[in-house]
Amino acid sequence: MSLRGKFGRIQPAPENFIPDALIDDIRLNGLDASRRRFLRKSFAAASAALVSGSALAAADHPGGEGDPAILKLPKHSTSLGNPVTHLPYGQPSKHEANLQRRESPGLTRRRESSIAFTPLQGLFGIITPSGLHFERHHAGWHDIDPSSHRLMIHGLVSTPKVYTVGDLMRLPSVSRMHFIECGANTAMDWASPAVPSVQYTHGMLSCCEFTGVPLSLLLEDCGIDKKNAKFILAEGADGASLTRTIPIERALDDAIVAWGMNGEMLRPENGYPLRLVVPGAQGVCWVKWLRRLDVGDAPYATREESTQYTDLMPDGLSRQYSLIQECKSVITTPSGGQRLMDKGFYNITGLAWSGRGKIARVDVSVDGGKQWKTARLESPVLPKCLTRFNIDWVWDGKPAILQSRAIDETGYVQPKMAELRAVRGTRSVYHNNAIQSWRVEAAGEVVNVQIS
Repeated sequence: MSLRGKFGRIQPAPENFIPDALIDDIRLNGLDASRRRFLRKSFAAASAALVSGSALAAADHPGGEGDPAILKLPKHSTSLGNPVTHLPYGQPSKHEANLQRRESPGLTRRRESSIAFTPLQGLFGIITPSGLHFERHHAGWHDIDPSSHRLMIHGLVSTPKVYTVGDLMRLPSVSRMHFIECGANTAMDWASPAVPSVQYTHGMLSCCEFTGVPLSLLLEDCGIDKKNAKFILAEGADGASLTRTIPIERALDDAIVAWGMNGEMLRPENGYPLRLVVPGAQGVCWVKWLRRLDVGDAPYATREESTQYTDLMPDGLSRQYSLIQECKSVITTPSGGQRLMDKGFYNITGLAWSGRGKIARVDVSVDGGKQWKTARLESPVLPKCLTRFNIDWVWDGKPAILQSRAIDETGYVQPKMAELRAVRGTRSVYHNNAIQSWRVEAAGEVVNVQIS
């Protein structure tokens, strides 16, 4: 059984080792430096009591109780271990086998439209392991031979060029950490809570270190027509020939033609050998198996931006070319499908991100948005990258509703669902960045709910 996302206690602490008055004070006012010091001393005292009153007693008195995992040396502590693994590529522990990408049973598994969700509830920090990065395909994925793959840049440039992967890897490169989020992430919760866990509500989200050549350098190399160039059409080499229009401002800003992810080459399902990285833009703009960039003076109105990836508004019109993933956050622990084993202290943790820059603040509520407290932002806090937040919580065993609300450096505040629906209506599929709510039941179960 994996230890990730568990809330059980190894050994119950002595009764009332933290005074009730202090628990009430923390619940009302949070943890300051003095309260933290008291808690640390209390936990230390409780641990000492457990050792002296339980484990040592068991050692002195064979009939006493104690944890055999402490009192008796396990086999691995009394024998030789395995040699260097025979596997050419390292694998996670067998005890972590339940942490994996999963498909939604309510979505098609056809190759032309397939999705696998990242298990956000079991991840730490901000980086998504390459093997757990979410997948979204329009015509299945291919493992393309890099020696035969080419990238062509043409259109409003003075010198159209064709690059091999080797050509690109010889150029000056950059490595940057950015999130990528599908525009349909959280789509299933537009109408009502439809899925149970954060893996399914928000799992079309990942964050990696991407390595490649800045797109601006390639456009300069081809002699871009700066006066007339307004947009770029990016095309993939998959069976769908997926295409997206990218504004020239974004192309010349921080876009990357990437071959690397998390210190190694891209995985085939993530676009090997080349993909476009457009920080802050919805995932469909990050064209995989990138083969062509056409520089033009007008939007291209391709299938993926005219009949797909559009937002149906209340007046019946469709919003097209929606690019930016707006400021958003979600609590990943405790979250839907998990269970709190006992009342007491917990660390609430989650992720925040914005396609417009850095996260400036994250507020957390445990009463459905009536009161908010500011969470700690863990470093690094980078532009267009996931940011990890944490906040202390003492659960009193009563029902609670957990929410997070992110604010980015532009001042944009993540909206409530009612605020988002007031602008967008109820027929949208894409770009749901509303506040997510998790209800903690008295028995400890955590479920997906909506608070308007």
